[in-house]
Amino acid sequence: MKPSLPQGTRDFGADTVRKRNYILNTIRDVFDLYGFQPLETPAMENLETLMGKYGEEGDKLIFKVLNNGLDNPSKEAQVRADFEKILEGKNNKGITERALRYDLTIPFARYVAMNHGQLTFPYKRYQMQPVWRADRPQKGRYREFYQCDADLVGSASLLNDLEFACLYAEAFDMLKIEVEIKINNRKILAALAETCAASDKLVDITVAIDKLDKIGIDKVREELVQKGLGKDQTQIVEKYLSIAGSNQVKLKALSELIGHTEIGKKGVEELAFVIGSMPAVHTPKLVADFTLARGLNYYTGTIYEVKAKNVQMGSIGGGGRYDDLTGLFGVPNIPGVGISFGVDRIYDVMEELKLFPETIYSGTKVLFFNLGEEESKIAFSLMQDLRKKQIACELFHENTKFDKQFKYADKKNIPYAIIIGSKELAEQTCTIKHLKSGEQQTIQQSALSKFNFQP
Repeated sequence: MKPSLPQGTRDFGADTVRKRNYILNTIRDVFDLYGFQPLETPAMENLETLMGKYGEEGDKLIFKVLNNGLDNPSKEAQVRADFEKILEGKNNKGITERALRYDLTIPFARYVAMNHGQLTFPYKRYQMQPVWRADRPQKGRYREFYQCDADLVGSASLLNDLEFACLYAEAFDMLKIEVEIKINNRKILAALAETCAASDKLVDITVAIDKLDKIGIDKVREELVQKGLGKDQTQIVEKYLSIAGSNQVKLKALSELIGHTEIGKKGVEELAFVIGSMPAVHTPKLVADFTLARGLNYYTGTIYEVKAKNVQMGSIGGGGRYDDLTGLFGVPNIPGVGISFGVDRIYDVMEELKLFPETIYSGTKVLFFNLGEEESKIAFSLMQDLRKKQIACELFHENTKFDKQFKYADKKNIPYAIIIGSKELAEQTCTIKHLKSGEQQTIQQSALSKFNFQP
């Protein structure tokens, strides 16, 4: 059988892992800088923990895990009956009770609900783990991918919403990715539905609006009509979507459209606070975008989405405020806000724009040639001395001809070779050769640990 991978998953070689670690470590440094603490949760959650939290379309993308023991002959009849229910589109505990996590936010909410008595609030956590979605694989969209989340719960202050916008800006500055941080507020979307006299269709409206950049205004209009909105109602939505100009101009036009509603007035005020309080160095990155809907049911206030400039790619980050998320698990009144980084998409953006620094490609810095039993014993001892100095080294695994050892160094992009032959052994010296330039020098073995191996 020819080996293969499940569709939408990938292997990662050394260069890729180093690049991914560069992204993860950079983001982790920013999380630490902002006072967040690390957390990890299991790959699997109980199915009931996840279902119903991501909207109808999100629920369809949850990878369900089959129960063990389904091959038990004594359970065959019951298993067949349970599978029939599954084929009808129903969930059945006899077949599946667990699922792979869809994101990191709901598991985090579950963790807070289970541990709220022991946590110190406001509780700030970050989490870097893989998630799984039964999506159709395409460029920048995978079935297994990493997310990096930062969340804060236990405070309703809008300073937190502002801080997350700053955190995004700082992280992408450190990664040298030019971005646009789009921002909106779910209260504004609720006010739009109220202005349309269609509050009961808020989810339908937000799901349709969220597709605008993919399907265009005509298709959005068709979808709204299909969901039961009349001509006057769809015209209000279209007027809302046509608002343009600077952030301040947009906020003024928005206030005129929905500011007569209580929730609309509140939404505009919250959005204006975050935009108006953004530090000047980051202000150009923050863009009020009223088409931003993020079709997840749990957002209640500020919502974010990050897009990279100069490259065709979907969002590379997103999040928002979810003031009653833990209420889903029986622990109400714990307000929260959080954001997520799409690491795999960030990787693709940095690869396309050639933003990875050259220094992350290096692995082994020094290869000791193997030129005999006695020579390799000395080489091994010297290698351990260099490793204590945090210089990555290898000793070639066998005594073989020079050409083979040079080729090995070349294929692994090892910049330096250290040669200890019979002459060097007798004189207690070693020859250091820079493989790209061809330059070499001979020094005493005792001085090797002080040698400056340039990058």
